[in-house]
Amino acid sequence: MNACEQTPGMTVLQHGASVWEYFEDLHSHLCNGTPLKFEWRLPEWAYNPVLIEQLLPIKIIREYLVYHDCGKPFCRTVDEDGRQHFPDHARVSERTWLDAGGHPVAARLMGLDMEIHLLKGDGVEDFAKRPEAATLLMAGLAEIHSNASMFGGIESTSFKMKLKNLSRRGKRIVSLLAE
Repeated sequence: MNACEQTPGMTVLQHGASVWEYFEDLHSHLCNGTPLKFEWRLPEWAYNPVLIEQLLPIKIIREYLVYHDCGKPFCRTVDEDGRQHFPDHARVSERTWLDAGGHPVAARLMGLDMEIHLLKGDGVEDFAKRPEAATLLMAGLAEIHSNASMFGGIESTSFKMKLKNLSRRGKRIVSLLAE
């Protein structure tokens, strides 16, 4: 993970550590009211206590987030234009983590990691029924903020589009979790 670049100047492991730091910042803010260390645009639903109440254990979340892309070095491809791709990296990461002796719940989260970013409206109810739903939603929120600099910052159109999509799905997921 340290030898594989996520983006120029950032390894896969550094990316995972950054996502964890953002998650930890958000978690501390929501649980304890501590001031946020990073720049955030938080949707109103993020403050619903059901989100924190339904999180999986923090030790598992840390393992998941720091190592969530551990499979990327094993599925990396480079196209004819020199751009790298990581096909099916979530599933490869799940399998890689299990093979390395990682916690099976952390591995399952790795396998589901992309679902919150790709979720369509007709899949929200099924997604919300999963015991991992709150964790994946909050992790997705932390990840898009951690990655914001890759999109041009939180004021960029790309970031705003990602946040808008996640916010729309998140609002519905949190309402279903609260039922």
